[in-house]
Amino acid sequence: MNKSVLKQVLSTLIFLLVLAGCSDSDKVAVEQAENGEKKVGILLVNHGSVSEKWRNMLTDVDSAVKDKLLANAKISDVKTAFMEYTEPSIATQMKAFDKAGYDEVVLVPLFLTVSSHSLTDIPTILGINADPKVIATLAKEKIEVYRAKARVTITPNLDFTTLLKKNVLRRVKALSDGSGNEGLVLVAYGDKDYNQQWEEMMDEIGRFLKIKLDMDTVAYAWCGHLVNYSTEPTEKAIEQVFELEDRVLVVPLLVAFDPYFQIEIIETATKNVENSQNVIYKPDAILPDDNLNDWVVDITNQVVSTI
Repeated sequence: MNKSVLKQVLSTLIFLLVLAGCSDSDKVAVEQAENGEKKVGILLVNHGSVSEKWRNMLTDVDSAVKDKLLANAKISDVKTAFMEYTEPSIATQMKAFDKAGYDEVVLVPLFLTVSSHSLTDIPTILGINADPKVIATLAKEKIEVYRAKARVTITPNLDFTTLLKKNVLRRVKALSDGSGNEGLVLVAYGDKDYNQQWEEMMDEIGRFLKIKLDMDTVAYAWCGHLVNYSTEPTEKAIEQVFELEDRVLVVPLLVAFDPYFQIEIIETATKNVENSQNVIYKPDAILPDDNLNDWVVDITNQVVSTI
């Protein structure tokens, strides 16, 4: 046996031994490397919360989409990261991708629409932006900044399609008695720096619901930092709807369930108003939603196909 043939045989044996000791995702990565393909990972990113139930609803998305995404031969692994409050953080997961030699990471932000988090904080955490004020704020909040070796591509937010509109429509229908004497209040977190975009999102959802439900009165309120986590904006919105309707449906436009927002702020507001017995409220969230899971898979595969 000549040297070149022997070298080829040894290389094949080593490759097979490496595969034998690898996980399924590692085997995909090794095969991709052998074929000269880029090693691609997916990172699902959400805000994070001190609420375990909130975090579990987001990790459930990871569980629901992972196998479908890994069915794409170009994708080697899928991870989830929390922007703040808890691990695994964005920096932690990006370090893991770097350590494993990933060339590309597609980051899927599970946020409603544009915000300071999606347009400022996340790019800064990734080392893409370098605004000293933002870096200082992140450091104060103990959020690590890490510039990865892998190239990062960020997909659109959840309002990119009709996903949110259809999600809210389903939940409003579940609360409605169909009497035609109802109005609706949508309650979302809000964002000071992108208030116009958030108002446009709420207006679009409101117009959609008016058409689909033949509902005349739709209002909205913020419940986050923008209003100092006060119940008052939600109370005022409910009272405004009561001026025109007999019943008020209240629906949280929040990604997942956190007792602080759904109970302490929104539910408290529904109980503080006069005629509270005619306020219909369920402390739910956008998740769980199979359509959202499907959207994550679709938008990710679309982006990966361009790599």
